[in-house]
Amino acid sequence: MTSGEARASIPNGAPDETAPDARPIFPGGVSVSRLAVYDWPAEDGLRGGTPHLHTASAEGYVVLSGRGAVQTLSSAGAGQHELEPGRVVWFEPGTVHRLVDDDALELLVVMANAGLPEAGDAVMTFPAAVLADPAAYAAAASLGTADEIRDAPEHLLADRARARRDLALRGHREWSAAVEQHGPEALAELHALAAALVRPRLVEWERILDASAARAASGTAQQLATLAAGGTGALGEARVAHADARPGRPAFGMCGRLTTWPLGATAA
Repeated sequence: MTSGEARASIPNGAPDETAPDARPIFPGGVSVSRLAVYDWPAEDGLRGGTPHLHTASAEGYVVLSGRGAVQTLSSAGAGQHELEPGRVVWFEPGTVHRLVDDDALELLVVMANAGLPEAGDAVMTFPAAVLADPAAYAAAASLGTADEIRDAPEHLLADRARARRDLALRGHREWSAAVEQHGPEALAELHALAAALVRPRLVEWERILDASAARAASGTAQQLATLAAGGTGALGEARVAHADARPGRPAFGMCGRLTTWPLGATAA
């Protein structure tokens, strides 16, 4: 949404509080998206998305409709957590997660550290040989350039996303077998490979974090200190913001079709 479109949507000449120099950080510096989990069947007979992990960001699911499950590999070993309307499930970085769709599963996904997942904080569980080769990983993970994705027909993007999912499921079976045989410690190799893949991005990630979650937490700490000292702090500068879903077709994400909102703070 452009600033001009935002101004046009605000009634009665009210000031545009979503302008780039005014919009506050979304609560907690998180991002949210609506996810319709893929219903594509896999070799094991289950339908669903691409297993992956995050290296720095926690994730949560609020189940909106349908039914399914999220399979996990974590310090607790292998697990399966049922998903049904009204349930909330969340997990920490390092947790391998695979969404399974039983009946038109739709989720509201809440991601910590808005901007980091979009900047690459998601590593798919490809076989170890692919994870160990950054060029091979990039080729396997990509659905195409931004222009190619914008112009590609739905069926072509679906084929690419499904092939990516199937390669990650092949690796997921290997990692799951290792955890079953050796316990959660077997994830150490996967975590090391994932960390090596994202390490070149860390300078960029620190900048993104400073503008989102870290800035939100710092603002809260400053406000608490001001209140404790008897002041009112930023209460008199309170603002309101809104955002519309990004236009166009839902994106082909790792786990399903994604509807997203531009919630990142843009104020300096």
